[in-house]
Amino acid sequence: MHLGFAVQVLGRPQLKSHDSRRWQNSPHLSVSLAYLRDILVYLQDVGIRLYRMHPDLAPYVTHPAFPQFHHQVAECAQELAYLGQLAQKADIRLSFHTDPYTVLNSPDGDTAQQSLRKLTVLAEILEAMELGREAVVVTHVGGIFGDKNASLEQFMRAYEHLPGQARSRLALENDENRYSLPDIYRIHQLTGVRLVFDRLHFLLNNPQRMSVHEGLAMALSTWPSGVRPKMHFSSPRTEMKAVPTAEAEEEEAAESARSPLWSNHSDYINPFEFIDFARLLGDSPAFDVMVEAKGKDLAVIRLRRDLARFAPELVI
Repeated sequence: MHLGFAVQVLGRPQLKSHDSRRWQNSPHLSVSLAYLRDILVYLQDVGIRLYRMHPDLAPYVTHPAFPQFHHQVAECAQELAYLGQLAQKADIRLSFHTDPYTVLNSPDGDTAQQSLRKLTVLAEILEAMELGREAVVVTHVGGIFGDKNASLEQFMRAYEHLPGQARSRLALENDENRYSLPDIYRIHQLTGVRLVFDRLHFLLNNPQRMSVHEGLAMALSTWPSGVRPKMHFSSPRTEMKAVPTAEAEEEEAAESARSPLWSNHSDYINPFEFIDFARLLGDSPAFDVMVEAKGKDLAVIRLRRDLARFAPELVI
């Protein structure tokens, strides 16, 4: 089991995840790849072997108003292949997760087409890096748009319009309030798309009252033999949040306490939750864990240290 994190490096704040300059400054995938190279060096230094790249690694690459950015993947073919070799040599697993604006089942034609293009380009980047089939693009089903069954069907129709290499790279994640794990398993049965089990989303959206062990086993079963599955793990934020009251005075704002939302990620992972989860799995097939915490790489490093102290048999 390898632990990883998403996008932003906190342990070395000078490391950038991607070229975030505005279009007027001509940002480019080549700049993002230079940043990624430095991140791979850092990951080797701290022994982290799972990393989620920024979905805008190639800035504006699908923006309909800026065709000058549309050919970045081809322009960086050599650099992408080199970075892929570096990642594989270091045994670092790379992936993407789409942004909230990628909604494949949208009834709006422009949004749906833009989502198709974005998923296609992210898959093209992984292909150009010559990564194995474990390198996936994770996404959600999308919205319900008034009719859940119709929206599920719309997702599957849109999925069939993706190029073959994009379909082969796609993985579908259960969400916290719309599409439960059995919902996306239905899509898997009809399309073969792999499923990524998100534990917190599963706890928040489990109308079938499945056990965590049953849910994880369902998701793991969708991955082909020889390809290591991955899942997401996060602890819910428990702190109260102080928010200004509506009647706050200009000089000294009054504050009131707001109770936490269980869907919010904590800064770090509760090690005892993770230990209970890991022990519950028993002899489940091996898989990797994307740690979704606001502490990013620092949360992964802390979790490994906590496991060494409290459950050394689980040290990763």
